[in-house]
Amino acid sequence: MALNCTKADLEAAMTAGLLDASQLAELIGFLEARQRAGQAPRFDLSHVLWYAGALIIIGSMGLFSTLAFSSMGGTALSATALIYAMFFTAAGDYLWRRRHLRTPGGLLLTVAITMAPLAVYGIQSQFAVWGSSSDPGTYTDFYAWSENSWIYMDIATLIASVLVIYFYPFPFIVAVGACAFWFLSMDFGAWLTGNQAFSDENAWTIDQSVSIAFGVGILVLAWVVDRKTYKNGDFGFWLHLFGLMILWGTLTSSDSDNALLQALYCALNVGFVLLSIFFMRRVYAVFGALGISLYLGNLAYDTFADSMLFPFALSLIGIAIIALGLLYHRQHQFLDRLIATHCPKFVLALRPAFTK
Repeated sequence: MALNCTKADLEAAMTAGLLDASQLAELIGFLEARQRAGQAPRFDLSHVLWYAGALIIIGSMGLFSTLAFSSMGGTALSATALIYAMFFTAAGDYLWRRRHLRTPGGLLLTVAITMAPLAVYGIQSQFAVWGSSSDPGTYTDFYAWSENSWIYMDIATLIASVLVIYFYPFPFIVAVGACAFWFLSMDFGAWLTGNQAFSDENAWTIDQSVSIAFGVGILVLAWVVDRKTYKNGDFGFWLHLFGLMILWGTLTSSDSDNALLQALYCALNVGFVLLSIFFMRRVYAVFGALGISLYLGNLAYDTFADSMLFPFALSLIGIAIIALGLLYHRQHQFLDRLIATHCPKFVLALRPAFTK
C-alpha cells in the first residue's frame, strides 16, 4: 500500500512521541534527497551535445592547439584566453540565472575556467617567468609532461574552479578542479626534485607513485563528500569517477610479469566490485569488471597462446561476467539486507545514505 505523507504528518508523529527532533530532521533530509534524486534530469541527447560541445572547445584551446597557435606570443595568448573567459562567463551566467538552464550554463562556465592556465602561460611566456627552470616548451606540453614551471598554471586553474563553483555550484567543475590538483601534485614533485628525476628513465615510476597516491586521496575525498547532502547536484560522482580513472588507469598501465602482482591486481578489482555494493556507486563495478576481464583475458592468453581455443575462452569469460551481473540484479536486495544486518555499526556509519 502506497502512503503519501507530508511534513506536517511527520511533525505530528514527533508530537505523538514516535520521533524526536533529531530523528525528524534526519528523516526529512533523507526524503528530500530521495525526491531530488527522482526529479534529476535525464541524460538525453541534448545533454550529450552540450557536453560534447564543451569538451571540443576545451580540447581545441588545450590538447589540440597547434604550434602556430602558440607562436602568437604571450600577450596575444593571454588576451585570447581572457576574451574567451569573459565571453563564456557571460554566456554561462545568462543561461544559469536568466534562462535557468543549469547544465549548458555550467558547461560554459567550465570552459571559462579552462582558460586560466592559458592566460597564465601567456604571461609567463611574455615575461619569461618560468621559476627555477628554463622555457618548458609549448602550451600543449602542459598536458603531457610534468614541469615545475606549470605550478602557476595549476594554481590559477584551482583558484578559478573554487571561485566559480562557489557562485555556480555545478558538479562537473569538480572534475576540472580535481584534474588541476592532480597536475599540481605531479608538477610539485618535479619542483621538489628540480626536474631531475622527471627527465630520466625513472620518470614514469615517479609519476605512477604520485598518481596512485593522488587517486586514493581523491577517492577518500569523494567518500567524505558522499557523507554530506548537496541540494544542487551530485558532486561526489565526478570525484569517484576521476579518482578511479587515475588509480585504476595507473595500476592497469603498470606492466608486470610477476604473477603475484597480477593476482593482487585482480583482487583489487574484485574489491572495487564489492565497494560498488557498499558505496552504492556503479562506477566502481564498471572499473572492477573491466579489470577482472583484463586479468582473466591475459591469463587465458597465456594459457591458450596461439591456440584456436583462445576466442572461446574469452567468450566463456564474457558469459560468466554477464551471468554474474544477472545474479547480482536478482539478489541485490538480499545483499543490501545482508550488509545492513551483519556489518558493525561503525562500518555502516561510513556508508553514504543518499548516493545513487
